[in-house]
Amino acid sequence: MKSPGEWTVEGLFSGRPEALALFHAVRRYIESIGPVKVEAMKTQVSFGAKTKFAWVWLPQLWTKKRPENSITLTFDVGRHIEHDRIVQAVEPRPGRWTHHVIIESEADLNEDVREWLREAYAFGQNRKSKRPGAL
Repeated sequence: MKSPGEWTVEGLFSGRPEALALFHAVRRYIESIGPVKVEAMKTQVSFGAKTKFAWVWLPQLWTKKRPENSITLTFDVGRHIEHDRIVQAVEPRPGRWTHHVIIESEADLNEDVREWLREAYAFGQNRKSKRPGAL
């Protein structure tokens, strides 16, 4: 069994080259915004500034009937966004809204999504962590 720090992006997307290509498109855009820490985990890849602000994971195909080659992009901002592209939004803590968007093609990484990622990056830069050094 792998320990934290031993997971890889390639391992997460093993056998899913289309989803991996979508992940790389998202990663390139997020890295163009500013410096980020990218961390692969067992089920997702996170992006952090001062704190984590975005995640990419594979949709649960069997429960949500998501397209097989898609990815789910999750991001946190300080407000609730209502938009057709957002499949779910929750407020896990006051003033922190988590939104989920399905990405099926690079065209889905449109200006709306890019704006939300810029907002999420700024949110991640400005949020105060409760733990020293936490992302």
